[in-house]
Amino acid sequence: MFLRPATDIMSSSAALCEAVMHMRGDFLADELGRIARSLLGSPFGVFVPAAPDGEAQPAPEPFPATMVGLVQDIVCSGRRFGYYAVWGRPLYDSGDRQHMSSLANLTGNLLQMHAMALRSSHAYIEIERQLSHQAQILDQIHESVLTMDQTGYITSWNKGAERLFGYTAQEAIGRNVLFLYVNEDPAFHDAFMEQGGQVMEVRRRKKSGEVFWASLSLAPLKDLQGRPAGLIAYLSDITDRKRTEERLHQLAYHDSLTSLPNRTLLTKLLDQSMAVAQRNDASGCVLFIDLNRFKQVNNALGRRIGDELLRQVAQRFKAALRDQDVVARVSGDEFAVGLFDLRQHFESTTVARKLQAALVEPFLIEGHDLRVGASIGISVYPQDGTDAESLLRTADIAMARAKQTVGGADDGVAFYSQEMNQGMQERMRLETDLRYALHNGGLLLHYQPKFEIGSDHIVGAEALVRWQHPVRGLVPPSEFIPLAESTGLIVQLGEWVLEEACAQAALWKQAGVAPFRLAVNVSAREFSAGLPMRVSNTLARHGLEPCWLELEITESTLMHDIERVINIMDQINALGVTLSLDDFGTGYSSLSYLKRFPIDTLKIDRSFTTGLPGDSNDCAIASTIISIGQQLGHRVIAEGVETVEQLEFLRGAGCDEVQGYLFSRPLAADVFEQALKDNWTA
Repeated sequence: MFLRPATDIMSSSAALCEAVMHMRGDFLADELGRIARSLLGSPFGVFVPAAPDGEAQPAPEPFPATMVGLVQDIVCSGRRFGYYAVWGRPLYDSGDRQHMSSLANLTGNLLQMHAMALRSSHAYIEIERQLSHQAQILDQIHESVLTMDQTGYITSWNKGAERLFGYTAQEAIGRNVLFLYVNEDPAFHDAFMEQGGQVMEVRRRKKSGEVFWASLSLAPLKDLQGRPAGLIAYLSDITDRKRTEERLHQLAYHDSLTSLPNRTLLTKLLDQSMAVAQRNDASGCVLFIDLNRFKQVNNALGRRIGDELLRQVAQRFKAALRDQDVVARVSGDEFAVGLFDLRQHFESTTVARKLQAALVEPFLIEGHDLRVGASIGISVYPQDGTDAESLLRTADIAMARAKQTVGGADDGVAFYSQEMNQGMQERMRLETDLRYALHNGGLLLHYQPKFEIGSDHIVGAEALVRWQHPVRGLVPPSEFIPLAESTGLIVQLGEWVLEEACAQAALWKQAGVAPFRLAVNVSAREFSAGLPMRVSNTLARHGLEPCWLELEITESTLMHDIERVINIMDQINALGVTLSLDDFGTGYSSLSYLKRFPIDTLKIDRSFTTGLPGDSNDCAIASTIISIGQQLGHRVIAEGVETVEQLEFLRGAGCDEVQGYLFSRPLAADVFEQALKDNWTA
């Protein structure tokens, strides 16, 4: 047996690994043969690789008959790589055969691993080649193509995307696609990301900041197992097409002279508004407007002047209306307005008057001082028609009536319905009379005493406006207060009430009456940033201390721009004037806000007092309001108290004050003063 040192065996193994890693073909075969000869101590030895079909080639020379040798196949995982053959020694024993077998096993394993590595390397190279080809193809596509994972993060970005957006792939990949969006709801983005397979038109932002229109198509992206892995997005710039569409839409649906909607678009918008009104069981109005004296201007000064006059009229009409109102030019000097956000149809007369008022100032065009007026016809949905054409037709008829039957007035307004005309004319007369009364002493104040429960002493009063009409007599507040609110006169009316109440309080002060709280109602329109200064100036003008005045505000006033309202209330409180929350329980105030309002008194609305003590719901509501007031440290007063039973319930519930016909009706100033003196001296 040929003895091999351990170092020789390790050296042969290392040489074998080195050869398999770095040699090929005949060089590898020669080196493996040398290693076999060295390991077995044989003068002769070869490695014979297997043919491509797995069969080993025969030994180049048969063993000489005088010699013995060893042959060992090289097989791994069922694959034959060739064989080793050594000879030339007199004797080969079992130890030699074991070394030969070990060498063959190691060689087979190394050759198998090397073959697998080569296959993987070739496969990787092929994948890289294919990806490179695909990337080149995508980059040659003019369309923008990008991919995203399921959360919207960009995973690929082609040259088309670079050209379209201005971002390089390095700048875009890894960012969420939302950075390209323009004022789009993230919830919409999430829904769109989940669905895929859609085509839609969107707005996107370039790196330069430019916003453009794009056609966006999404397709699902899946992994090797067919599971959703993200989305492929295809985008193309359609800005030019959108601009063309907008120009065509402008030409088709807008008047070229004034840029207002034309009759076609107005008809569509009116029909849409009526569909909404029908679902909400609401009403609406259409105003048909014809300019007075326009034809004379056009004939005398020419079409250029007439066209400019129409453009300026259109601008004034738009400025006089709300954003939700629709104004259109339907033909020549005729315009139409759609109103579908009205509490009652008579409010349309207020809008008509605003449109007529917008034409009062002269139009200065090329040195000409031009004046035009307007006759306006009004039709009401659904009484006068249930579609746009019907309403426009009936409003047109009403406009013709307005021109003929206004009694010689230059600018008339008429409803299509004769009954509505009568009501409108009465309302307009009432409005005119109210304006006159405001400036000519037709209004007066009455004072309803407030009594403290327990002592039955007068502790204050509420100033209530009354209108003494020269023909109709005393007009009830239920008729003229809503009119004042809808026409905007409520602000002037409120200013008059505050001024008159403070003037009367000053007279009482001079007569030696002890100070008490005189409550004045403040409407929502009055509750503005200028109110604290107006209150301060009024008190100073009449030489009154703040303890004489209390302002009553309604819940609805408080529920718009809470922080602004609280700031105004704080300023009023800082003057020393107290605040009372009127009609509590009928509005929408939140208890979380109620604790922040700097109020002194909660006032239980008469609608809850009326049912006491028989109505269990009214009892529960009244008791709750009183309890809330006590917990928050507010005084509670109930209005509309007319029976002893109501008083006893409120007394038992802990109410502080009452007012109502059980104690006193509203009184004229001199009568109230006497009642005040009698009550305090009783």
